[in-house]
Amino acid sequence: MLLPGLVSGFVAPSVSAPPVIVHAGGEEVAIIAIIMGTLSGVFYPLIRAWARQLEGRGAASLPLAQIEDRLDRIERGVEAIALEVERVSEGQRFVTKLLAEKASSQLPPARP
Repeated sequence: MLLPGLVSGFVAPSVSAPPVIVHAGGEEVAIIAIIMGTLSGVFYPLIRAWARQLEGRGAASLPLAQIEDRLDRIERGVEAIALEVERVSEGQRFVTKLLAEKASSQLPPARP
């Protein structure tokens, strides 16, 4: 096995490893957690209030009379669609009945 500094008999000048920095870790994490908690506690309600204000600006609520008129039009449209669906289904039943009668009249009689 060749060492990193050895290449077919050549020895490179000694290279020192970069210095290793040891962090305590606990204090820094605690400070960051306190700062983030404080910022979250302050800015969350402000951002939430701002978002509610933006939501309120969007669409003005319609008067009750307009909402009732709109619901009435939707109801009439749904009823018209229901009538058309019923008409189409009756036509489908009629065509199916005709095809079934035509097919049974063309079949040869069954043998016992």
